[in-house]
Amino acid sequence: MKPINNTFSLGSLVALLSMVCIFTSFSCLAPAFSELQSARLAGPGHVEVTPSYSRVSGQSGHTQDHYGIQAGVGILKRLDLRIRYEHASVYPGEAESFGVNMLGFGPKVALIPNWLTVYVPVGFAFGEEIEASETWQVHPTLLATLPLNTHFEINTSAKALIPLQDESDPMYAVNFGVAVSSDVRRWAVRPEIGFLFNSPVGSCLQMSIGLSLSTDRSKRR
Repeated sequence: MKPINNTFSLGSLVALLSMVCIFTSFSCLAPAFSELQSARLAGPGHVEVTPSYSRVSGQSGHTQDHYGIQAGVGILKRLDLRIRYEHASVYPGEAESFGVNMLGFGPKVALIPNWLTVYVPVGFAFGEEIEASETWQVHPTLLATLPLNTHFEINTSAKALIPLQDESDPMYAVNFGVAVSSDVRRWAVRPEIGFLFNSPVGSCLQMSIGLSLSTDRSKRR
């Protein structure tokens, strides 16, 4: 599918920055909710790997740092399997900081190749004094990509974060990012912002950066 020849408007960038200013006043305690991927699939026999860093903020300012890596492996033409690991350093106000590990995995299925996909990971948290069996969640996610050209694309996602082991209400997240590269099919730098709603202690803002590296992606349309 040929990309659309267009440019990212200055007005869109200003609107994005305005949203950041609005949401930095929120309070926050968050699971991993950044996306740092597009609607593209790796393709059968191919792999995409993305190391990343996320900064999560709330009413009290900076509350969490996330260091992660995720990978997608192409199984079929319209199916990838993905796995993701993140370590979060949490700074809960005046209390001592602590670390949390998170692991998730699941299928990513193309609805409209390169443009629209569904991703359904399940995962859990683990670490010191964390009962992993009580932390399982499923995150059904819709990803959409607008491929402007081979150097730039716009990515958005919307997801629900649904607990599986307790009666807590679901949380909801939206993410907005871009991919910048000499060829986004082979590698891409991925800046992103995202918003989490309905967290037990408020809403959250994340600002992330990732680097995606793909095998042989230039040969796939």
